Amino acid sequence: MGALRARDRRRLRGGAALKPVLLVTSHAPPDRAPSFAALHEREKIELVLFGGRLRHGALEDKGARHLYVRQRDVYGRAASGRYRAVVCGTGGRVALPGAYLGARRAGVPFVLWASLWAHPRSAAHAASYLPTRHLYAHADAVVVYGLHVAAYVRRRGARRIHVAPQAVDPEFWGAPARAPRRAADFQAVFIGRDDHEKGLDVARAAARLAGVELAVVTGRPPDEVRNFLAGSDVVVIPSRRTATFREPWGLVANEAMHQGLPVIATTEVGAAAGGLVRHERNGLVVPPGDPRALAAALTRLREDTPLRAGLGASARRDVAAFTPQAWAAGVSAALRAVSASAADA
Repeated sequence: MGALRARDRRRLRGGAALKPVLLVTSHAPPDRAPSFAALHEREKIELVLFGGRLRHGALEDKGARHLYVRQRDVYGRAASGRYRAVVCGTGGRVALPGAYLGARRAGVPFVLWASLWAHPRSAAHAASYLPTRHLYAHADAVVVYGLHVAAYVRRRGARRIHVAPQAVDPEFWGAPARAPRRAADFQAVFIGRDDHEKGLDVARAAARLAGVELAVVTGRPPDEVRNFLAGSDVVVIPSRRTATFREPWGLVANEAMHQGLPVIATTEVGAAAGGLVRHERNGLVVPPGDPRALAAALTRLREDTPLRAGLGASARRDVAAFTPQAWAAGVSAALRAVSASAADA
C-alpha cells in the first residue's frame, strides 16, 4: 500500500476524531498489558482477543477498549471502516486471514505482527504455509520480536520490517522479591511447562550431572516466580525445536534478567537468537538437547563467582532497554511507515 496521500490520511482520521488502530491477538497475559497500554498511549488502539482473557488492569486504566470475539467475527470488524489500520498476530486460522482481508476491504493498512522463525512442520500447518507466506510478502509492514524473526520473514518477501522488542513489566520484575525461595548454596531454576519442547528433561539430567540443585517452577503466580528467581543463581531455558515448535522468545529470560540473573539458554531460544541473551556477556548459550553441555555451563557458573556476578550485572543492564515503551515504539514505527501513525494526524 505504501505511504498514503494527504487526502487518504484525512480519511483515516475520520474527520476531527482520530480513528483507533485495531489490534487483533489470540491471548493477552499480564506481561502483555503494559506494552498494549504503552501502545494505546501513543496510537489509540482497540484490542480484540479471540483466544484468551486480559488479566490486568493497565488497559482499563489508560482508557483502551478490549473486546472478546469469535475468530469468524474478526473480518467484519476489520472491514467496518472504524479503524485507520489493522495489526494482527500470526495466530488464528480464521482470525488472521480475516484481519488481512478486512483491512483490504476497508482500504486501510495491514500490519502483520510476526513471531515465528520456523513454520510448524505438521499436516495441519502445512496447509497454512503458503497463505502465511503470502501475508509476509503482502502486509504493508511487519512487526517482529527480534532479529531472528526479521531474518526469517525477510527471506519470505516481507518489507518494511520493524523490531518491537519483547518486554515484560520492568517495575514488577525488577522489584525485590518478598520471600526469595532458595534450597541450596547454588541453585538453578527452570520456569515453564513440563513439555518436551521446553526441555525440562534435559535440565534435570544436566543438574544431576553437575550436582546442582534445580528448582522447577510450573504454573505458579508471578509473585512466586519472582521469589524463585530472587532465590536462584541462574535461570535455565533448555528449549528444543520440534516439528511444531520453535521457541519464539522465552519471556522468562527478561524476567530473570530484571532480577540480575544470568541466563543459560539454548540456540533454539528466541531471546538468544534475537539478541537479548548474549554468550559470555549476560549469560551462556549452549546447544539444544545436550545435558552435558548444559551441565558444563552450570558447573562453570557455580565455580566462577566473579563470572556469575558479572553476567548477572550485565543482564540487568541489557534488559533495561526491553521495555513496554520500546515495544510500542516499534509498532508505532511500522504504522508510521504506512502513514497510519497518530503522529501523521
